[in-house]
Amino acid sequence: MNDPVEPGVVRAPILASWTRSRHYEVPADHLELPYESDCEPDTPLLRAAAPIVAEVADQLSGEPVSVILCDEDGVVLQRRTGDSALNQHLDRVWLAPGFSYAERYIGTNGIGTALEGRGPAQVFGHEHYIEQLEGLACAGVPIRHPISGKLLGVIDLTCWRREANKMMATAAATIARRIEETLLEQSGRRELTLLHDYLAACQRNRGAVLALSDDLLMMNDRARELLDPGDQMPLVANAAEALSSGRRRQLLIDLPSGATARVQCRPSWSEAGRSGGVLHVQLVSPDTSNARSLNLPHPATLPATVGSGPMWAKCCQAIDRHFQAREWLVLQGEPGTGKRTLARATHQLRRPAAHLRLLDAQDYGPRWIAEVAEELATGAGTLVLCRVDQLSAEGVHALMDALEPHRESTDPQRPWVVATVDCGRGRMSQALTDLLASFPRTVDVPPLRHHIEDVTELVPHLIARLTRGAELTCSPDAMRVLMRNHWPGNVEQLYQVLRKIVARRRTGQITPADLPAECRATTRRVLTPLEAIECDAIVEALIETDGNKAEAARHLGMSRATIYRKIRGYGISMPTCADPSRTG
Repeated sequence: MNDPVEPGVVRAPILASWTRSRHYEVPADHLELPYESDCEPDTPLLRAAAPIVAEVADQLSGEPVSVILCDEDGVVLQRRTGDSALNQHLDRVWLAPGFSYAERYIGTNGIGTALEGRGPAQVFGHEHYIEQLEGLACAGVPIRHPISGKLLGVIDLTCWRREANKMMATAAATIARRIEETLLEQSGRRELTLLHDYLAACQRNRGAVLALSDDLLMMNDRARELLDPGDQMPLVANAAEALSSGRRRQLLIDLPSGATARVQCRPSWSEAGRSGGVLHVQLVSPDTSNARSLNLPHPATLPATVGSGPMWAKCCQAIDRHFQAREWLVLQGEPGTGKRTLARATHQLRRPAAHLRLLDAQDYGPRWIAEVAEELATGAGTLVLCRVDQLSAEGVHALMDALEPHRESTDPQRPWVVATVDCGRGRMSQALTDLLASFPRTVDVPPLRHHIEDVTELVPHLIARLTRGAELTCSPDAMRVLMRNHWPGNVEQLYQVLRKIVARRRTGQITPADLPAECRATTRRVLTPLEAIECDAIVEALIETDGNKAEAARHLGMSRATIYRKIRGYGISMPTCADPSRTG
């Protein structure tokens, strides 16, 4: 599969699929497929397709062909096969309910390639990427929702390669059309009302228009151009809450990119705790006089910080705003996200000649507290108290006593005090909560996976630091691997990974072979910041509900079918449940 292919030898769709399969690093000689044991048993697709699949399977019962229904992630929902030998072979290659045949897992095949190409796909014999599938032929056709156009799944016909013919694609297309017609018949009054309102709004309004319900999101081209991907989730979440009231409302929503959106919410229907409606969105220009008075920097101007993603930009701007107002600040986030670096960089940008002192709570003792008190009494610059969450109860009370005389001071020369807190170390004590209440402002520093696009800027910056300017670069293939890593240790983990590489290679180009083993624990694709936030929210909800998917879905305001799909799509491993009856 890695050898060059002469033009015209392989069909263009197959060659494109092979290229994607290599990019996904699909193994060509063995199977590695995810399995979902808890597929949602009652979805609109299954309700519409199951009777049709059963009828077609009965008609083909004497033929060596299998009728296979999959969802939008390539997970097999149903498989009907009349031929016992073919049935056994499909079991051996895991083309069975619960397994995903998406291209990113198994390479070129009728199901996954139809999903990737968003159109019909035929794959015969050696055109399959994995050698275990070379004895088969398959034809897959996407199934779309007849109202929203959303891709719901794939209908696939699979048979022995020697039995294949061109009529397979036609037959699969006919089955897909029948399923879509049934979906249209089953579409309720609410979806049709919402579609009508959305189309009417698009005709009347040249601006950004969205249609939103519990299971549906549509947006016109102007909305896609106007809204950054990272801005869409908070906008939709706020609007959904407003629509649930059943009344027209106007919202002003601050977005992660720093923009502000004016949203007109017009419900189409609201009943039984569910709602849907149309959103008209405008981005509001910020108050220019206020912006000038704050003199907000672009985050790229902060010394020693790297990254231009919207979440990182918003974080940097918030810290700078609090620095200029001399407001004491808590920087909280996962270990390794760069909290102390941000505090130091803001100080160096605004008052480079002023005094800067960093005191780590790990060094706590009588001398440490004395140094804190001295800085507060005599310093006029910046005092950064690192990892105050690691202080003992005695240390927390001693620090509170030291801070108290200066907390309400109006002296313009008082030091700017920043406390950093590592999240994820368990529940905070009441004493620590009281200590942090001394700081009027808190800024969340995002984990690296929430601004993964900044890895492309961080890697060359960190390499330059480690090599002191030597000619070492990162190849595109190695960068793709780094971009797909979840980075639980954040920027600090990325730095340590690059340090290990630089210890062995000082010049040339870093390739995937140079990356340490920990970089191989990657996701199958790069998650957008919005997806990373959503993935984290789902994990937290599952942990809070002891793995109960239905309860987690309710907490998140999404349908049960949606959370099942997203758990599969993100590859989330379920927490172990003490009570088997609570698995949702």
